[in-house]
Amino acid sequence: MNHQICLHLGSNMGDRRENLRRATRQIAEKVGKIDDQSSIYQTEAWGETAQPDFLNQSILAVTKLTPSEVLNTILSIEEKMGRIREKRWGPRLIDIDLLFYEAVILNTPDLTLPHPQISFRNFVLIPTMEIFGDFIHPVFNLSVEELYLRCRDKGEVYLMEAPDPN
Repeated sequence: MNHQICLHLGSNMGDRRENLRRATRQIAEKVGKIDDQSSIYQTEAWGETAQPDFLNQSILAVTKLTPSEVLNTILSIEEKMGRIREKRWGPRLIDIDLLFYEAVILNTPDLTLPHPQISFRNFVLIPTMEIFGDFIHPVFNLSVEELYLRCRDKGEVYLMEAPDPN
C-alpha cells in the first residue's frame, strides 16, 4: 500500500544545493517516488545561530515503507552522505526530517509524527506550505498554511530557486 509522506531537507555545509539534490535522488531510490518538491529557500540557522545559512526544501513522496522504515532509511541516507551528529542544531551537510506520514499520529522513543517542531519554524512551514499548504495537521486540526499564519518565528526565509525539474 502506498502512503504519502512529507519530508524536509536542510543543508548548510559544502555545496548546499548539490547536497539537497543528492538527498532527493537517494530518497527517490530508497524511500519512494517524489510527487512534488518545493522551491529552495535560504534561511539563517535556527537554535544555534552562529553558523552558515541553510538551504531548505520540502518534498512530497509516496512510499511503501512504514514510518520507522522511512526514519531508518533517511538516517542511513544522511550517514552515507557524510552527516556527523556532533551537536544539536549544529552545522549539517544534510538534514532530512519526516514531517508527515499521511495523517498518522505516532509517539515512540524514536519517532514522533507529525514532527513536533513544525509549527514553530518558518523555514519548515514556508517550503511545506508551497507544496502541501492545504494538508490538515492531524493534531492541531489546522492546515499547514494556517500554522504558518499563526507561527511566531521571526526568522526570514528567502526564495533562492524554483524546484529542480530533475
